[in-house]
Amino acid sequence: MTQRTISTIILWTLVLGCVRWLGAPGSVWLVTVVSALTQHEFYQMLRRMGLVPFNRLGLFLGALITLAPWAAANHWLPAAITPELLLGLAVAAFSVRILGEREPQNRVETLAWTMFGLIYIPFMLQFLVRIILFSSPHPRTGLVMTIWLIAVAKGCDMGALLAGKAFGRHHMAPNISPKKTWEGAVGGVIFSALVGAAIVHGLPGNSYPAHFPTAFTPWVAACIALPIAGLTIVSDLVESVIKRRAGAKDSGTTIPGIGGMFDLSDSLILAAPAGYLLFSLL
Repeated sequence: MTQRTISTIILWTLVLGCVRWLGAPGSVWLVTVVSALTQHEFYQMLRRMGLVPFNRLGLFLGALITLAPWAAANHWLPAAITPELLLGLAVAAFSVRILGEREPQNRVETLAWTMFGLIYIPFMLQFLVRIILFSSPHPRTGLVMTIWLIAVAKGCDMGALLAGKAFGRHHMAPNISPKKTWEGAVGGVIFSALVGAAIVHGLPGNSYPAHFPTAFTPWVAACIALPIAGLTIVSDLVESVIKRRAGAKDSGTTIPGIGGMFDLSDSLILAAPAGYLLFSLL
């Protein structure tokens, strides 16, 4: 628990420092690095399952998918080069490669799992980049909303852990993640709502509230945090399914007390597109 706490403090320091000193460009590159490391760990787990994904090309296309919204907005790429187009090109590239580079018995699995890695990780996390691009009502609105989303998602993890330890009695999915309980899940969702409302209500300095959209009141923030928290729990269970299939306790050993990058970013994978949709409605 001590290692986890220290790692969490260091990670939040890095994230907030990146936002403060490097702004939107640095934050976009941070999301891209997290996405690439998560995708790499996912492909490593596939190898433990006996599968052979197209690792290098998959990671290259994954990085492009994550960066595409930012690159198009800054005219580094034509506007037509969207994440969706890159996914289509990936299907074409992998389809050509499986004909000559994989055995007949695993060609379908190679194509399916390599593409799933692209869709489930970089394509989903590129919605964080889209959120960073929000610039109304303030140029840094997107950055603040991204921090809010991360805090709500990770707050659910923390709340579920504490509530589960204190009150956990009824197992949620014993065949997937034996330690998760319904009491922990409820505690995590409630804690996320409190975190979401507290950030909007209590950010220091008179200038900070102006970063949020006018309609994003503490009550609205708490309500939006509820479905996002629920999706972080689903994200965590999906990663547990993958790890159990690969026979791994953690996705890696990158972060002391937490595990691999996938163990860190899993809660954001489903939260990112949901957050983008809900923020867009504001």
